[in-house]
Parts: sequence; C-alpha cells; structure tokens
Amino acid sequence: MHSEIDDPHFPDGIALFGSDDMAKTYFMLFFDERGISRKYDVTMTGNQLKWWRDEPSFSQRFTMIIEDNHKMVSTGEMSREGAAWEKDLALTYVRVQ
Repeated sequence: MHSEIDDPHFPDGIALFGSDDMAKTYFMLFFDERGISRKYDVTMTGNQLKWWRDEPSFSQRFTMIIEDNHKMVSTGEMSREGAAWEKDLALTYVRVQ
C-alpha cells in the first residue's frame, strides 16, 4: 500500500502486509521517506482491518473499514510516552481505476 498526502507535514510511505503461517499471525511493515520504519501487528475480522504497535515512546492503533470494492476508510490514534490516546490520522483509500 502506498500513501501519499498532498501536505508537506506528512511523508510519503509504503506499507507491506505479510503473514507467518506457522504462528498464524499477520503483520505490516511500514517505511517512509524520512527513513522511519515500523512493524505493526494486524488482524482482520469481516470487513474490519486493524493494525497497531505498542511501543512505550510512541504507540499507534488504526481501524480500517472496507466499505466496498473501491474504498477503505480508516481512523487512527496515537499515544506518546504512555500518555492518553489522542486522534491521529483519518484516511480514505480509493482504488485507482
């Protein structure tokens, strides 16, 4: 998945989804143009995809709803240094035709 937001405050990034068939788990590897990389745990239930990372200095969690064959809507939260969760990104992904 490639993310590109037309705002210089948000870096372009790429996420790769994968699985471990022996452990029966899923994960996402993310990296962006700043050189930052992160690993997220992933679950999928029905039309709901969730990914999260629990890292004491900067935790994140996202929920994505697959609305149809062409659109996914996500909301995210973040926590810095163990503080209360706060809203992060809200994104809509649309399949390019």
